[in-house]
Amino acid sequence: MDTVILLLIAAIALHLVRARYQRGRIILLGRHLSSFQLERHMETLTNGYTRAIGEQDSARQLQVLEMFSQTEHAVATQIQSLADLLQKEPAEQTRVGMLPICVPYAERFLPTMTRDFRQLLQIHAVGLRHVVDNPEQLDLKSRAYHLSAELYLFQHSCHWFCKSRTVADARLLARHKVTHQKVLESVSAQTRNAYLRWQQKPEQQ
Repeated sequence: MDTVILLLIAAIALHLVRARYQRGRIILLGRHLSSFQLERHMETLTNGYTRAIGEQDSARQLQVLEMFSQTEHAVATQIQSLADLLQKEPAEQTRVGMLPICVPYAERFLPTMTRDFRQLLQIHAVGLRHVVDNPEQLDLKSRAYHLSAELYLFQHSCHWFCKSRTVADARLLARHKVTHQKVLESVSAQTRNAYLRWQQKPEQQ
């Protein structure tokens, strides 16, 4: 019985420590996000792309997609600004754990199992700008498909930083009905390759 009680106390203590740790991360990222309108812009784009794809008439579909040019550029600019702002944060506060679950303060005692979230944001910023500028001259429908994936992956990374990779995967599936693997396959090759390199061990980057 004493063992059960001790395990229960330990579980409660871990839960409290984890909740405090995650709250600090939410506050850190939220403080920077509050300077932008990313959530509203992203909702406008993802809902707009879904509406466009649902249009039966191809001419109308293209017309709807063309409406979002200004918002797309705004999102790309704001994500780059967010990435630049996070560069000013201390490195020890911007590590993200590679384990599926949140291990509080893993950056202190398991540093090799963490990666720099600031680098990840730069990957998202560069990748999103690449698709928005569209140097490969993708058609509007293909471009919207890749942009949706870029936005979903960016959102996944933010949830991963604040909570855990498992929570981020679950939220992505619940909110957008798509898996992390499918999203990763759907972003631009530039984003996907940089993302996979980021996931590797630091000495291999």
